[in-house]
Amino acid sequence: MKSIVSKGKDINQAIISGLSLLETTKDGVTIEIIQNESKGFLGIGCKEGIVRLTKLDKTIKEDIVSKVPKIPENPLKNNENPVAENIETSNELDLLAGKVWVKNGYLYCKSSPTYYPMVTVTNGVKLFKNGQPIIEGLVILSEQDSYEIKTENEDKETKWSISMDDQRLKVLLNVEPGYKVTKKIVDHEPDNHIELRVEEVRRVENTLSYAEVLHELESLHVTHGLNQAEIIKAIGVTSPSIFEIATGIKSKPGKDGWVEIKVDMSASEELKENEEGRIDFREIKRIPSVERGQLIGIVHPPISGEMGYTVMGEPLPVKQTSPIMLKTGKGVSVVENKIIATQSGRPVIETRGHCFNVAIMQKLIHEGNVDLASGNIRFTGDVEIRGEVKEGMKINAEGELIIHQTVNMATLTSTGAIISKGTIIGSEVSAGKNYLIINELGQILANLHHQITNLIFVIEQLSTSTAFKSSDLSQAGIQPLIRLLVEKKFQDLPNIAKKYIEIVKMSENYLQNEEWKELAVIINKLFLSLTNEVTSLETITGLSRKMEDLIKINNTLVESHSYITVSNSLNSRLYCSGNILITDKGCVNSKVHAGGTLKINGILRGGEVYGRLGVEINEAGAKSGTSTLIAVPDDQKIYINKIMEGSSIKIGNQKYIFEETRYHVKARLDKDGKIVIQ
Repeated sequence: MKSIVSKGKDINQAIISGLSLLETTKDGVTIEIIQNESKGFLGIGCKEGIVRLTKLDKTIKEDIVSKVPKIPENPLKNNENPVAENIETSNELDLLAGKVWVKNGYLYCKSSPTYYPMVTVTNGVKLFKNGQPIIEGLVILSEQDSYEIKTENEDKETKWSISMDDQRLKVLLNVEPGYKVTKKIVDHEPDNHIELRVEEVRRVENTLSYAEVLHELESLHVTHGLNQAEIIKAIGVTSPSIFEIATGIKSKPGKDGWVEIKVDMSASEELKENEEGRIDFREIKRIPSVERGQLIGIVHPPISGEMGYTVMGEPLPVKQTSPIMLKTGKGVSVVENKIIATQSGRPVIETRGHCFNVAIMQKLIHEGNVDLASGNIRFTGDVEIRGEVKEGMKINAEGELIIHQTVNMATLTSTGAIISKGTIIGSEVSAGKNYLIINELGQILANLHHQITNLIFVIEQLSTSTAFKSSDLSQAGIQPLIRLLVEKKFQDLPNIAKKYIEIVKMSENYLQNEEWKELAVIINKLFLSLTNEVTSLETITGLSRKMEDLIKINNTLVESHSYITVSNSLNSRLYCSGNILITDKGCVNSKVHAGGTLKINGILRGGEVYGRLGVEINEAGAKSGTSTLIAVPDDQKIYINKIMEGSSIKIGNQKYIFEETRYHVKARLDKDGKIVIQ
């Protein structure tokens, strides 16, 4: 066994120095005190602490531990010195010499002339020596002193809170139960050095009471929809939880008036392909039609909603429902709440918000060509041309238009669909143009309404002044004041009004709602013409209300039933508010605008094409390098099986030119707004 003599200013310092030299711990040595430290007098005669440390062999240490006698069952009381405990035999006394141990929360030790027991105080333990707390972590014990071990228990109170949502429909109880931590000193067998450690026992304590919850609810004025079962769960919960302890009643929305359609309106949109992948026009599904006296639809009144209540008993009102605004056209009559066809033909139905328009379209069949002999064709209904449409001729159909042969340098216009079996050459083709016009008029009308609203505000401010009341304007009307204000403060108003009136006149044939035309007459009379009629503030206010109603109707999304299907297009312009399909060889040097999807089964050579809801093309571009542009909005995609060098695509504001021929192209914008080609 290795043994050294170590010195220090005191016994503790000598032991620490010796342990460092032996590179061991207090458990691995025996300690013999050779000389206790002494301070002397005024520094004279002071002595160092000297100890001998002997490093124990492992087997010897285990043999000593095995011979430690059983610790007495009854420790001394707190006011008695545990060191004075009787040991049964002298052999046992010798084995405990220089040892320290813990039993049932009490600290025991036995000194010897040559060995002093030691303890290390860990976190959570407080050691008192002769009633004074010991701060050092390592403590040398003596049986001449009295020691006491203390621990501090830990308590945490239950936390809880009640919250309410903004609509006052839910009350939530958030509970975080408290706990109590009891700490106990761990027993330790006799040893030269031990660590004082504690073990913790945690017990959940939820102190929330039913009365506390009810009292808080009462202070919040919560009186309706209490969930008693959830409150009981909350006061017994043992882990953090949230409970819905009160629930209000949501208001149930009603239903606006609607029309129940009793005829099939979907058949006209479906086209069949033959085995070669081409459209077989002989297999077009029959256009929906009704016979005289047939029921078209049933008008249902609005259904009122049900009022709700908050947890505080406050009523929650429901949104007022609106009846359907039914407008019937030619061939339709309303009997009680039923829409009846008064003539045979194709039913045309358009919905825009609460407005519901229904009419019966008749059909005109022209057996020959449309040329100088037949003249231009304008018809309120569907039109079918069995021959060709010659140069310079025009066809305007307020319905669907079907042409069986070639269209050459002509103008075709339809409010519905346009179907052409032959090639379109150098022509203007427009389907659903009325939707575009209505949207444009709606935007102009919104600007005009803003100007008139401000004009009314200024007039109302002036009307309260004494000068205004005493003038002749109060008797002669406000027309002179309107002219003065338009000239000085609202210079843009006449220009906006002129633009609106011009578009209404140009598009008279496309506007089925007469209110657009009626507004144009009133606007022209009030702001653009000289009139001696007395104009009152109520007249201007009434105009503003009519404009507002029409704007609301226009802002509601209207579904376009228009589409264009042609075999081929050459040097032409095609516009449609819906889908466009080119079924045969393709499209050459044409400009195409589709408000829906654009699909070209053949080849796109030159020109510009646009699909609001995406583009799908079989082949695009030309070897000659003819400029070809395919465009979509930034939220859509382009699909092309083959695109040649020099062709361009545009997605939103981003443009990309292909420098080589590519196959199976799928283009879109990534999250950074850059074109990604797959």
